[in-house]
Amino acid sequence: MTYTMCCYGFKPTKEIKTNTLLYFILQLDAPLFVTWYQCVVTVILCFLLSIVARYVPDYVNFPEMNIDPKLCRATLPLSIVFVCMITFNNLCLKHVGVAFYNVGRSLTTVFNVVFTYFMLQQTTSIYALGCCGIIIGGFFLGVNQEGSSGELSMIGVVFGVCASASVALNAIYTKKVLPMVDNNIWRLALYNNVNASLLFIPLMIVFGDVTEVYGFPLLTSVHFWFLMTMSGVFGFAIGTITGLQIQVTSPLTHNISGTAKAAAQTVIACTYFGQVKSSLWWLSNLTVLGGSAAYTEVKRREMKKQHNEAPAQKNGSV
Repeated sequence: MTYTMCCYGFKPTKEIKTNTLLYFILQLDAPLFVTWYQCVVTVILCFLLSIVARYVPDYVNFPEMNIDPKLCRATLPLSIVFVCMITFNNLCLKHVGVAFYNVGRSLTTVFNVVFTYFMLQQTTSIYALGCCGIIIGGFFLGVNQEGSSGELSMIGVVFGVCASASVALNAIYTKKVLPMVDNNIWRLALYNNVNASLLFIPLMIVFGDVTEVYGFPLLTSVHFWFLMTMSGVFGFAIGTITGLQIQVTSPLTHNISGTAKAAAQTVIACTYFGQVKSSLWWLSNLTVLGGSAAYTEVKRREMKKQHNEAPAQKNGSV
C-alpha cells in the first residue's frame, strides 16, 4: 500500500524558486504518475528485501516473494478501492485548498459505519450514530463557510466525499484480504501494488499524466529520479505502517487516526499559507474532530463492556 501527496495549490516560496530543480519538480502536474512510480518502487523493494533476507536471514526478516495469479485476482477488489482512494484524494486536493481538505474528507467515519453494516453485518449503537450526526453537521457547516468565502468547489466536495468512502472501504478490504496472504503485510503490499501499477496506467492516459510527463524538462535528471525513488521508499514505509495498524487494531482505529492527522494538517496549512478563516469555519473543523473523538470514546467503552461481559457469559454457559 502506497500513498502519495499532491502539490495542488502549493505556492513556491522565494527559496524554492531559487532552487531550479525543486521548483520544476513542484510544477509536475502528474500525481497519478508519481503514485504509479511509488507502486513500482514498492514492488521492487519487496523482491529486493526478499532476496536479501534469503542470504542474510539473521539480519533481515522478510518473507519469500512470488506472484500467484490467483492471489492477484483475489486482492484485485482491494487494489481497485486503493486506486480510487488515491485518485479521488488527488482530484479533491486539485479543486479545494489544503485547509478545507480535512472537512472535505471528514465523512470517512460515517462511511465506515455504513459499510460495516452492509458488508460485515455489524450494527452501530445509537450513541455512535449520534456522533456520526455531529460529524455530518460539521461537514455541512464547513461546506457552508467555504461557500461564504467564495472558495467552494462543489466538484471538489464531491471528490472529497468519494475519497472518504474509498478510505473507509480500503481499511475494511485490507482487514478482509489479509487472511488470504497469511496475514502478512508485506505480501499484501506486493499484490496490492502489482495490481495498482497496472490499474494506474489507463488512468494516467485519461487524466493526461502521460502527456505531462513526456514534456517534463527534468525527465533525464538523475536527481529527479532519486527524489522520486525516495518518495517511493517513504510510501512503502507509510503503507507498511498503515497495514500493521489495521492488522493489530481495526479499520475504525485507522480512520480515526487519519482524521486526527487531517486536523493537524489543516492547522499547519492555515499557518503556513497565512490564511485567515472565520470563527464558524474553525468551528466546523472542531465539530468534525470533536464528533470523531466522541465516536472513538463511545466505541472504546462499548468494546470494553463487551470484553468484560465475555468471561461472564463463558462462565455462565459452563
